[in-house]
Amino acid sequence: MPHKLELLCVTTGRALLGLYFILPGLSKVFDFQGTSDYMAEHGMTLIPFFLGLTIIIQLGGGAAMVVGYQTKLVAFVLAGLTLVISLVMHDFWTLPAGELQTGHETQNFVKNMAIMAGLLVVAGLGGGLWSLDNRKTRSK
Repeated sequence: MPHKLELLCVTTGRALLGLYFILPGLSKVFDFQGTSDYMAEHGMTLIPFFLGLTIIIQLGGGAAMVVGYQTKLVAFVLAGLTLVISLVMHDFWTLPAGELQTGHETQNFVKNMAIMAGLLVVAGLGGGLWSLDNRKTRSK
């Protein structure tokens, strides 16, 4: 049986990863046009479709992560979304070296890779004992 501190760390980490997607998902809902404009600046096509899909994945996946439902699959999907967003929206390698925006996009890209790493760990190990995925295990 894992130690309670381990259970608390896994549960808290999983919930924080979920919140990381819920909050931006909500901001996209409430500033759909602003997000659409930002995506257009990065050369995105089919913006309403991809923005809507992103919102659904962020809100639904984030909520699933918080409660630990289908955690491995959801973490893997969110890791994929994070990679795609990073490559398309935080493409620091296309910007002139030394500019503030280049540094900002580099920081966002690296931060997203760290978040993706955490998601891949969750995809591999699961949501922990205190998750909906393990409710049957706990009741035995």
